[in-house]
Amino acid sequence: MATQTVMDHTGDTRHIFDLADLSALAEAERRFKELTGAGFTAAKRLGDGKSEVLKSFDPTAEETLFIPRLRGG
Repeated sequence: MATQTVMDHTGDTRHIFDLADLSALAEAERRFKELTGAGFTAAKRLGDGKSEVLKSFDPTAEETLFIPRLRGG
């Protein structure tokens, strides 16, 4: 199972899906493109509290965190 966690002003939303399910994988890729297109930064969690910024969908990522763009004001 894999997780996409989307951070926003309300907290976070988790989308859990099976990497072996092609339909769920396609939905996860669609969500990735939608969120990064809207300005979110995507980061794949690695071990030991580290992460890697993703520029494209990684179907092997067990956990991807989507962080909203900071807004000044």
